[in-house]
Amino acid sequence: MNTTTTRPSHPQPVRPSHPRTRSVPARRISLIDRIALHVGVALVQWSRRSTVAVQHDRRAMRVSQELAREQRERAMQRMMLLTLIPR
Repeated sequence: MNTTTTRPSHPQPVRPSHPRTRSVPARRISLIDRIALHVGVALVQWSRRSTVAVQHDRRAMRVSQELAREQRERAMQRMMLLTLIPR
């Protein structure tokens, strides 16, 4: 006859009916501490801001300046070809 027992091989831990730690009431944070925290977080966020947008604006400005210069050169060359006497 093959039977298995459902008894655990080790005893279960006994849990106390009341916790041993006592609860501590939450302390209120003063207004000055909250302001200091907000200022500190704002400074950290500001120092870690991305400079990608600034570099993108500069790159876009350089590209537009280069395109404008090439357009001026083409216009000047076209005007010279139209106004000069053919050789």
